[in-house]
Amino acid sequence: MFKTVVLMILAVTAGTVGDILLAKGMKELGDLSTMNLRGIIDVAFRAMTEWKIVLGTAMLALFFFIWLAVLSWEDLSVALPMQALNYVLVAVLAKYILHEEVSPLRWAGIALVCLGVMLVTKSSATDKKQTTELAQHTAQTENKTGGFSC
Repeated sequence: MFKTVVLMILAVTAGTVGDILLAKGMKELGDLSTMNLRGIIDVAFRAMTEWKIVLGTAMLALFFFIWLAVLSWEDLSVALPMQALNYVLVAVLAKYILHEEVSPLRWAGIALVCLGVMLVTKSSATDKKQTTELAQHTAQTENKTGGFSC
């Protein structure tokens, strides 16, 4: 579980930093919804050389590869809720880097998300312990009965 938590913190950090860089870079390039097709195409080409967008895309790629690694050993029902920690980091970085307003109600929702992640993480450790104990009990029972069960 420690390995999962550490890598998920790295993944969430990489993904969040990537999202923040993409948002900052795109805001600097302009509002696409007010542009005509020619303007959108121009912004698309400029985006390919904008360092914030390039680095943001690289950070999201890093997130993706760490996520694949975690999925190779951890249950999805445990790993996916850990991604919700992204909400915490996004709120903090959006407030201090993008200067967005984060209301008390939003902070309360983020606190509930954190509580949910803690419960899911705790339940995973408990589930694995119970599964191990059940397997050991089954193995002991089979050894006593010679491998046959009624």
